Amino acid sequence: MRKEKDNTRPKKKRGRIFLRILGAILCVILAFVLVTTIVTIIGSQANYHKAKQFAPLQYDAQLVPEEDEAGNWSFVTDEPFKVLQLTDVHIGGGWMSLKKDSMALNAVAAMVTAEKPDLVIVTGDVAYPVPFQAGTFNNKTGARIFAALMEDLGVYWTLAFGNHDTEAYSYFSREKISRFYEEGDFPHCLFKAGPADVDGFGNQIINVKNSDGIITQSLFLFDSHSYTDNDWFGVLWKYDNIHENQVAWYRDSLAALNAQNDARLQALGMSGKSSIPSLAFFHIPLVEMKNAWDAFAENGYQDTDNVKLIYGVAGETGKVVYCGMHEDDLFETMQELGSTKGVFFGHDHLNNFSVDCDGIRLTYGMSVDYLAYPGIYKKGAQRGCTVIDLLPDGSFDYHPENYYQAKYISQYEKESVTMQEVTYAEAQ
Repeated sequence: MRKEKDNTRPKKKRGRIFLRILGAILCVILAFVLVTTIVTIIGSQANYHKAKQFAPLQYDAQLVPEEDEAGNWSFVTDEPFKVLQLTDVHIGGGWMSLKKDSMALNAVAAMVTAEKPDLVIVTGDVAYPVPFQAGTFNNKTGARIFAALMEDLGVYWTLAFGNHDTEAYSYFSREKISRFYEEGDFPHCLFKAGPADVDGFGNQIINVKNSDGIITQSLFLFDSHSYTDNDWFGVLWKYDNIHENQVAWYRDSLAALNAQNDARLQALGMSGKSSIPSLAFFHIPLVEMKNAWDAFAENGYQDTDNVKLIYGVAGETGKVVYCGMHEDDLFETMQELGSTKGVFFGHDHLNNFSVDCDGIRLTYGMSVDYLAYPGIYKKGAQRGCTVIDLLPDGSFDYHPENYYQAKYISQYEKESVTMQEVTYAEAQ
């Protein structure tokens, strides 16, 4: 009788080969994870130490804020008060972004050092924990490096959150990053999480007062949130808006501030009803900015009856202005109350224009970003800061400043960039 052929040996051999291949793949993956983790730890620690090596600012007489009875920070001065707006710093904090993170530190330090502002306001996206560009999910690393830089410089600072500061996949939530800023050992950080019954984190007010205790300007910071309509990861660019209870907070806060001013005027033997001037800062632009730009473009890039270009160009393509998905009542409330005359935001890194829209200035801050947009580290026309001077009479002046000017002396060598020119037609 013929013996049946034994087929088990080839099967066992194939099984062993498969397991060896699988084991080799797992070893490669583990080695890659181990190496990139080590590089991230060593590299981000090097950038952290670099952030602490910049020379502190030398003020003749630095203004020191105090908390008032309402829990708001207040600066007292009879002189112009300088605010420096930074936006979209985008510190990745991972192995893929180490060099670009270092460039961002250089830029921020050079501009802050030259301008010597009384206050720095960052309108979102300090951190950029996007793994395929930064090489990490850890959003606290970027926040930690930036905080170290600002504290080393010794400038007072705060921020409004952007969509990238706390991604859905980031290690740390908005609440935890808020606690990091608010409760950390950062003597110059003025960030406050804000009222618990108002949506978001970082809704806060900073006041400038004169020596009589009269508020001459209030600065409102809003959390403009991240994504909406089930776009959890932001791949569809469905951005959120300022929420209804934030608008109510703004309205109620202005009423309280006006009452506070009225009481102070009465104590000084003066009469009159206060209407405190204010500015607003947040990350994602209002839909009114898009409407204003569209009206300007449709009019052949000429001013209209309601929209006047103050300065700048639009470098973004497509929608040009990537605002919130839905309508909100913040702009209408600002018009109604007549307090806020300027709104400053970031988000669209290649836009650096300012428009007057029905009497309210809507302004993109100059961005810092070296990381988020492909190839943006090679471009220079959009990189810089926005200087805002608050005047004692309640008015304000503002202007953009490009980082690559000679006055911004970097402690380390500046990178070479192309100073691209963008026309309105190209931006479309």
